[in-house]
Amino acid sequence: MSLLVLVTLLLGAPGASAAPVAVTSGSQFTDTSGALVHAHGGGMLKVGAYYYWFGENRNADDTFRAVSVYRSTDLKTWEFRGDVLTQSSAAELGRAKIERPKVIYNSSTGQYVMWMHKENGDDYAEARAAVATSSTVDGGYTYRGSFRPFGTHMSRDITLFKDDDGTAYMASAARENADLNVYRLTADYTGTAALVQTLWPGSYREAPAMFKRNGVYFLLTSGATGWQPNQQKYATASSVTGTWSGLTNVGDATGFGSQTAYVLPVQGTQATSYLYLGDRWAGAWQRPVNESRYVWLPLGFPGATTLSMSWYPKVSIDAATGVVSGTGGGSAYESLVARHSGKCADIPGSSRNDGVALTQYTCNNGWNQQWSVLDLGDGYVTLIARHSGKCLGVAGGSTADGAAAVQGTCTSGANQQWQAQSAGGGYVRWVARHSGKCLDVVSASTADGAAVKQYPCTGVTNQQWQRRAA
Repeated sequence: MSLLVLVTLLLGAPGASAAPVAVTSGSQFTDTSGALVHAHGGGMLKVGAYYYWFGENRNADDTFRAVSVYRSTDLKTWEFRGDVLTQSSAAELGRAKIERPKVIYNSSTGQYVMWMHKENGDDYAEARAAVATSSTVDGGYTYRGSFRPFGTHMSRDITLFKDDDGTAYMASAARENADLNVYRLTADYTGTAALVQTLWPGSYREAPAMFKRNGVYFLLTSGATGWQPNQQKYATASSVTGTWSGLTNVGDATGFGSQTAYVLPVQGTQATSYLYLGDRWAGAWQRPVNESRYVWLPLGFPGATTLSMSWYPKVSIDAATGVVSGTGGGSAYESLVARHSGKCADIPGSSRNDGVALTQYTCNNGWNQQWSVLDLGDGYVTLIARHSGKCLGVAGGSTADGAAAVQGTCTSGANQQWQAQSAGGGYVRWVARHSGKCLDVVSASTADGAAVKQYPCTGVTNQQWQRRAA
């Protein structure tokens, strides 16, 4: 046996680590049983080898069903661990809204402490913070009640941050979302000890996420525009209680169609990366929260106090090394422009109904002309209409010439899966997986409202489409 082989056997292969995983941004996630992951508006906590993901799990009417928790070692393979807070946990949760649950660990008390935004089930008049505790990270949490900090301050979108010295802070939207208040928590983390400061009064910032990198504190927030996505902004400070900078834009004008939920440090053997966790809320297309999707993106740091975020269709995560990077190109949403006419694939009237047939129409940047292209990892994609959250497919799974392309509730059907084949000149053919046929503007019409159907693929320009950033 050679010396090199002996050393390798004794010490292991140099640099060996688990292979990175790829997460599709803008998608719904599933757990190890195949069920959808419901951790909307949530936060993460690493305990041992596992990342624990807490989040909202709502009823069809968007009222509170549970705070669900999942765990993973690689940030892709999620095991459902249970509903740790439910409607039956307390009388006031019987019909309520519980949003943005976050959990931190108190090493002095040995308790995991969860903070949430609590409302009644009918409106947003309560604006209260709520607290629950548990001796285990994924065990049942005991509800400790809800309140307005110091009895007077409204408290809506909420986050937690635990500093290196163990001091914990809570930040929440106040005064009808006009202000963002930062509180220092009590020693046991279950109450507010002091209002540290009110940030940017009158600026209407919500969805806060605080993290620390190389001694610099970052606070990432969104504007207050209901379910509609908007410009994310960030600020920095040398301490939580110090002077925060002004707000600076990050990402595109809609947060790539998402709203901040949390920023997760991914610390490994080679690096510490920072992963943006965002929600693409289904309320934007008038559907229940549990149909929302997740937007995960790596954060960049051009300087010590500057932050950047770019769109990537996939994110490569190596939890062992801490290396997180974006892969692929394109845009969060794309318009599909017919080569022969210069017109856009369009869902007429911005309808959200199943079965509405695709047409071409003069490009106008409407959401009914914008598509999220989700890579399935096998050479095919799904095309999701931005205005409706529905998938483009061939009606009834037909393989016949002239079958209509329609929007419908997303399934795993091959008739909703498409391959983008290069047609040269920056154009592609959209080929249906189930039939092998191409999206075609019927009779090469250049008129608004011309139907788009499937036909055998040829070299004609009415089957060629440009993918244009929306």
